[in-house]
Amino acid sequence: MHKRFVNHCTIDLSILPLGPLLIKSGKEGADPTKPDMEFVETYHQGGRTVYLPGSSLKGAIRAHAERIVRTVGEDKRPQNPDKLWANDPLDLNANKYLDNITNPAEIYRHSSFTDRLFGNTAIASRLRIEDAYPTKEHPLKLEERNGVAIDRVFGSVAVGPFNYQVCTAGEFRTKIHLKNFTLAQLALIGLVLRDLDDGWFGLGFAKSRGLGTVDVKLNSAVVSYPGCILEGDRICLLGSDKSWERTQLLGAGVFLTENPYHFPTDDEVEISVISELMELGFGVKQTWTGSEQVKDLFTKSVPKWRKLLGGVAA
Repeated sequence: MHKRFVNHCTIDLSILPLGPLLIKSGKEGADPTKPDMEFVETYHQGGRTVYLPGSSLKGAIRAHAERIVRTVGEDKRPQNPDKLWANDPLDLNANKYLDNITNPAEIYRHSSFTDRLFGNTAIASRLRIEDAYPTKEHPLKLEERNGVAIDRVFGSVAVGPFNYQVCTAGEFRTKIHLKNFTLAQLALIGLVLRDLDDGWFGLGFAKSRGLGTVDVKLNSAVVSYPGCILEGDRICLLGSDKSWERTQLLGAGVFLTENPYHFPTDDEVEISVISELMELGFGVKQTWTGSEQVKDLFTKSVPKWRKLLGGVAA
């Protein structure tokens, strides 16, 4: 399925620390004036700055997505590959069964719901998250804190004192890219971002000790159909007689004539946004601007998630 490009969603969002936040650099420098645990840094726009690595964000988002799927589905591979399930993260041999499957479509079908989205050792990821960099409008506030590790038996200091660097205010901006997606997969990303904004899980170091709580601001979302054009009031698929209303949100399955990956073929919903041409006059896009509009995009997708669970039909 990665050989084709039928739809693509870009979600522009900001992450704002509500308290101390630390993504550790993973190494200690030789400078004695710096804290024992430093925030990860990189060069960006001509200077050195702290940032949130896309890999760290993706790991946290994937972990919670798997938690959601295991809550409403199963945590072991079922006999029916169409059932909703997610791997046990502690089982290092969870994907060994895929070694005996050579057909890419069958590998996809027999992978868990979250592996289909985030990838595994046999299939590539459909989701990519950019590094989150600070914005000039909301400068970061960095400070150092002190801590000790207490011995649970004697109640005395086991390790420390040590100091660590945290970010307590500011704004990091990033984008999530999702390609060849189903509406149920888009809905799952929306649920994860909702839970992150509500504080159900955090980012980075010492989350169980109060660090890592953030606010998520949804700036915009763009869904593109690069193989389509607009003809009158309809979205038309090039090289095919398939077409849809300009106010339809389309999942990957509706574009396929042959469907070995078993994408849902009725994966479309009515939306309030009207489609328009992409730049250069080729391709079709739909744009949601502002937090409320982006939330509406996710809300429109959730019935397809419920249908996947066997609940209320879309």
